[in-house]
Amino acid sequence: MIQTAFNILAICGAAGFSGVMLCIGVTLGGYWRSLPPAEFLTWFAVNNHFVSNSIPLIVGPTLIGLGGSLWAGWGAPGFVLWVASALFMLVVLGLTFAYFVPTNAAFASKSIEVAATAAKLDQWLMLHNLRIGLAMIAAVLGCIALKL
Repeated sequence: MIQTAFNILAICGAAGFSGVMLCIGVTLGGYWRSLPPAEFLTWFAVNNHFVSNSIPLIVGPTLIGLGGSLWAGWGAPGFVLWVASALFMLVVLGLTFAYFVPTNAAFASKSIEVAATAAKLDQWLMLHNLRIGLAMIAAVLGCIALKL
């Protein structure tokens, strides 16, 4: 029973994280691109906390679920897939802390030159799409692991 709870938490967490990022990328990304660069930086300075506060709410349970799925599924047929799922999420977190946290801070503090803002936002959105895909793959791997 506990293994099932961990599995559900891991899969729903990774899928939910992907969904949160998809909403940010599609909805906010489209809006951000429609703004002149200076207005985007102003928006980001005022509203970044809404974006950044949503991430820990879903990452924490995801990591608990993945950790528990690895622990409870040790040696099970789907264990390798749980390891792969966890690795995908670790890459997502690595990208988040190595790129997105500092870039978001630069946007929020307006320390990026206005002339470079559009290109930096395009780069941000491209890497963000990668994170979405990786988190989706992590969720799918968990689903496949349950079938083994």
